[in-house]
Amino acid sequence: MLQKLETERLEINPCTADSMHLLQNQQYDNGPEIDRHLQELLEDPSLFSWGSWLIIRKSDGHIIGDAGFKGKPDDQQQVEIGYGLLERYWNRGYATEAMNALIEWALANEKVEKVIAETDRENQASIRVLEKVKMKRTKEIDSLVYWEIQ
Repeated sequence: MLQKLETERLEINPCTADSMHLLQNQQYDNGPEIDRHLQELLEDPSLFSWGSWLIIRKSDGHIIGDAGFKGKPDDQQQVEIGYGLLERYWNRGYATEAMNALIEWALANEKVEKVIAETDRENQASIRVLEKVKMKRTKEIDSLVYWEIQ
């Protein structure tokens, strides 16, 4: 059962082996997370939807970034979320739109009570996105800022 999330401008799909064709066609490379997720998914199919999701712009079908979770909900019923957009798509509200959809999806799951995130203190763009999606700062340790939403 493939779930996908839709927002006004985006389609957000869990990344699976079936996504490889699209990833290769668009020569999408935004770091090692997707490859790592696909390998983990092969070993543990229950990770489906608890890893990388592709952020696809509806207007042209382009993958503009990826986002998702760093594993299944833990014993405290929390999941960590992360995201990265290709630089040419920054500052257009896409990250906020995608994060809102993923947070809403996660919090609708009975196994999740809290979504957490971390970002570098110097990363003002990411901090702004986390503030826009109503996450609250919980602590700062060294160069990292920690966030949550319930």
